Amino acid sequence: MSAAEETRLEYLERQLQERTAQLEAVHHITAALSSKTDLEEILQETLRSCLLAVKANAGSILLFEEADGLLEFKYVVGAAASILTGRKMDPQQGIAGEVFRTGEPKITEDVTQDKSHFKGVDADTGYTTRNMVTVPLKSIHGEPVGVMQILNKEGTGFFDEHDIDTLMILSAQAASAIENARLFLEAQLAVVVKLMGDISHDVKNMITPISVCAQTLDIMFEGFFADIDGIKEGLTAECGAQLDDVCSTLREFYPEAIKMFLDGADQVQARVREIADCVKGIVATPTFEPTVINDVVENVATPLRLVAERQDLQIDLTRLGAELPLVPLDQKQIYNCIYNLINNAIPETPAGGKVWVGTSVGRDETFREGEEHLVIEVGDTGNGMPEHVRAKLFTKDAVSTKPGGTGLGTKIVGNVVEAHDGRITVWSEQGKGTTFTIRIPLERAVQEAHAG
Repeated sequence: MSAAEETRLEYLERQLQERTAQLEAVHHITAALSSKTDLEEILQETLRSCLLAVKANAGSILLFEEADGLLEFKYVVGAAASILTGRKMDPQQGIAGEVFRTGEPKITEDVTQDKSHFKGVDADTGYTTRNMVTVPLKSIHGEPVGVMQILNKEGTGFFDEHDIDTLMILSAQAASAIENARLFLEAQLAVVVKLMGDISHDVKNMITPISVCAQTLDIMFEGFFADIDGIKEGLTAECGAQLDDVCSTLREFYPEAIKMFLDGADQVQARVREIADCVKGIVATPTFEPTVINDVVENVATPLRLVAERQDLQIDLTRLGAELPLVPLDQKQIYNCIYNLINNAIPETPAGGKVWVGTSVGRDETFREGEEHLVIEVGDTGNGMPEHVRAKLFTKDAVSTKPGGTGLGTKIVGNVVEAHDGRITVWSEQGKGTTFTIRIPLERAVQEAHAG
C-alpha cells in the first residue's frame, strides 16, 4: 500500500470513528430525552451530549422568553457557567441573535473576524472564545425557541459541516423535548390552578368560624368587663383594687389576642389568594395608600417571632430607620413580600443566629437616576445560597432549597416589587448569609396614589 493510500485510509478511519461517536450521541440523547419532562434535565443532557459528540470544551443553550423578548442563558457548561446562567441578551445582538432570527446554523472559525460576535460576554466572563458553531432550536411547527452554541473545538481543530449535521439532529431532538416539557408544565399548572380554587374555597369556609368566634368573644369580653366595673361600684376600694389585679392581665391581653385572631384570619385568606394569583401568573394592581413602613415590618414580625424563638433565632428590628416619611404602598402586598422574605430566612438560619430587617431612605446612582427612594433590607446569618439558585430568583424558573418547596414565595416577592416599580437585588455567600435589598421609588408612588 502506498503512502498516499495509507494516509487516505487513516483519514477515512478517523472520519468513521467520528461518525460512529456522533451516531452514538444521537442514539443516547434520543433514548434519554424520551423519558424526561424536567426542563433543566433536558437542557443538561442535551448540552453535555453535544459537547461530547463534536469534541468541544464549552457551550450554552439560550431560550427565548416571550415575556421580555430576550434570549436567556438557561444552561451553560464551562468556566463561565456561574456568570452566564440566567443572563439575558437582545436577540438582535451577537451571533446567537443572528442564528435565532434567521433559523440557519452558522460556523464561526475565528470569532475575532466576525462582526456579529458580541465581545461583551467574553469581556465579562474572562473566557476566550476561539471558534464556535451555533444552531437554532425550533418547535415542531418550525418556530424559533432558542439557540445552542458550542465553543472551542478541542485542540486546535475547527468545526465542520459534519458537526453541523450532528448538532442539528441533536437540537431537533432537544427542541421537541423542550416543547413537551413546557406542555407538561402547562398541564400541571392547569391542575394546580383548579386545586388552588378548591383550597381557597375550603380555607374561607374554615376561617369564617374563627373570625365569627373572635368577634363574638370580643363582644362577650366587653360585656364581661362592663359587668365587672359595675360590680366594683358596690365594693370597697380595697376589694375593687383586688378585683382589678385579678382581671388586669386578661383586660390588657384580650384586645391584642382578638386582633391577632382577626388579622391572622384575613392574612391567611389574602395569602391563599395571592398564591393562587401567582400560580395563574396574575399580579394584582396595587392599591396605594400612605404607609408607615416600620408598622408593616412590626406587624410581620409579631407572628413570626414565635416561629423564630422555637428555633432559637432572633428577629432583629434595630435597623429600622427613624422618622421615615409616609410612603404610598399597597400595605397587603408589602406585608406579604416582607413576610415571605423573613419566613424563608428562618429555616435557612442555624440556631443562635438572627434574621434582621432594616429600613431607610437612600440613593443609588443605578436606580432611577439616583433619586431618593425607600430601601427595605431583609438579611440573615444563615447558610447562604448556591449561585445557580440565586441566579434564578424572581424568575419563573425560581427553585426552592427547602424540601418540598416550590419557589412560589420568591416569585410573589418579585411580583410585589415589580408592581411597585421597584428593584430587588440579592447578596449571598454560602456559610455567611443572605441579604435582600428592595428599592421602591417615592416620587412615582406618591403620584400614583394621588392619581387614584
